[in-house]
Amino acid sequence: MLDAARLASTPYSKPFIDVAAGLITRPDGSLLLAERPAGKPWAGWWELPGGKIEAGESVLEALARELKEELGIDVNESTPWVTYTHEYPKTIVRLSFCRVTGWTGEPAGIEGQRLAWVDPRQSLRIGPLLPATEPPLRWLRLPDQYLLTSIGDYTGLDPFLEKLETALHKGVKLVQFREPAWAVAGSPDDVYTAFLQVAQRCHDAGARCLVNSCHPEEWWRQADGVHFRTDDAGSAAAQAYASAKNASTAKPSDQTAAPANTSTSSVYLIGVSAHTASDLAAAQALDADFVVLGHVLATPSHPDAAGMGWERFSDLAAQAGRPVFAIGGQSPRTITTARQYGAHGIAGIRFPVE
Repeated sequence: MLDAARLASTPYSKPFIDVAAGLITRPDGSLLLAERPAGKPWAGWWELPGGKIEAGESVLEALARELKEELGIDVNESTPWVTYTHEYPKTIVRLSFCRVTGWTGEPAGIEGQRLAWVDPRQSLRIGPLLPATEPPLRWLRLPDQYLLTSIGDYTGLDPFLEKLETALHKGVKLVQFREPAWAVAGSPDDVYTAFLQVAQRCHDAGARCLVNSCHPEEWWRQADGVHFRTDDAGSAAAQAYASAKNASTAKPSDQTAAPANTSTSSVYLIGVSAHTASDLAAAQALDADFVVLGHVLATPSHPDAAGMGWERFSDLAAQAGRPVFAIGGQSPRTITTARQYGAHGIAGIRFPVE
């Protein structure tokens, strides 16, 4: 992927194309893919339906037009999702991925292309996929709710575990163990015991547990991923950039900074907290799987600080190049709004057990 800073500062001779691409999904989670027809570049490769954005069109307008022309459907429910830039051998393509959940008509290959409904959570029986189609299929595996712990100290562990059980029963599949105050003031053994119990509850329920970077690096290898605080992400990203700069065969944007002895595969996740465009650049340097962006609305966690609001959230989310969770004042009541402004889902401490 090309990050926004590199794209803006580097002169390219290749044609630059803006494309709207649709993730057309059924209620059961199946996704529609299309094979590129003979006579077009990359013929025989599979992709997400869509096409070029014409002058004067919004992303959603272009997507609706392209899906009508390619598939014969009329889109009536779609939201922006991730904007991702990919460099091909002959072109640079900025893909505005959008989720399409409502349409009329039955999709058909108007241009003679083959279509297939696939389960993005399973190995695909079709292929090959266009390179820029692979990341969104991986991102679709992320759940749309991200729960952060709020235990406080050892007296709060049992009550929290009860709330966690309720949240997991309601379908929460991604949890972050994050106890910065307890880590400073409490017994390290108590905090570690709490982490192990939270992780075990998550695994018993088929959920993943990430650990915040405020906790010892030795714990990261026992979790399903690490979530970097803003300052930690910046430091790790700087190290990654310096390492890449000194490598004779690598580019900074090709590098992934990962904790020692861990995997950055689809199993091991890297998340980053972000508030600014600079924070998003750090997330890109780390090749993070997702970003938590905010705070968006008023929240008890920051009673004296105004939220950035949905418009600012939308502007920043479009620069992330990966799924973004909205945080700050979020609940099941806000998830629809969050998606309308480009969020993948919502993150927070309280919402899953309201």
